[in-house]
Amino acid sequence: MAGYLRLELLRTIRDPKYIILAVLSPIGFYLLFSTLFGGQSTASAGMTVQAALMVSMGLYGAMWAVMSATGPRIAQDRTTGWARQMRLLPIRTANTLAARLIAAVLLAGPAIVLVMLTAVFAKGVTLDDAWRWAVLLALLWLGSIPIALLGMAIGYGIGPEVAFGVLYALYLALSALGGLWMPLSIMPSGMQTVGKLLPSYRAASLGWRLIGHQPFDVTDVLILAAWAIVFTLLALFFASRRANAR
Repeated sequence: MAGYLRLELLRTIRDPKYIILAVLSPIGFYLLFSTLFGGQSTASAGMTVQAALMVSMGLYGAMWAVMSATGPRIAQDRTTGWARQMRLLPIRTANTLAARLIAAVLLAGPAIVLVMLTAVFAKGVTLDDAWRWAVLLALLWLGSIPIALLGMAIGYGIGPEVAFGVLYALYLALSALGGLWMPLSIMPSGMQTVGKLLPSYRAASLGWRLIGHQPFDVTDVLILAAWAIVFTLLALFFASRRANAR
């Protein structure tokens, strides 16, 4: 399993789309948005705009990191025959799925950390306590897990010719409706209701509450856990159906 995990990490790191969309794109958007809107003194939750955008763009990059390491790659492996070869090796399917999930979540780390470093050195973002940086990184990291599971469900559920397009459309929808590009408070009430149910908003909310000294909301965790369970069941269902069909 350790060897397979290393292989999955190397495959994604060498993919130019990972570098561009998961690493460079969030940094570029952060610099753009923080320059355009940084003149505002605070965001709605009592934090600076630069700090709020740091959370948003960190999660934005983490989401694509986990999506690109799961959905399109799993769908491609099914077409090339790599998935069949894996079933012939002495490694259990559960271990294969776990390794894919762990690799995807690990790849979210660089995207989050690089956005944080950009916020610190380019925009002078600071947090009151040093421990908040570590907790923020952990929260955004854990918040990307349901998104990774969504990518796995899509990868096993649809064909490779449309997997990338479907995941990228979902990525943009989760980012926009989840309040990563603009605050939910300026959206119509119906969109706000939908946005607050999305895993992207709830993952970002954990970070916003931490740096904005807002009370912890257990609803964030419950909704993220619910999505994680749903996407896990879907991924297992589609994976088992593919295996049984073969």
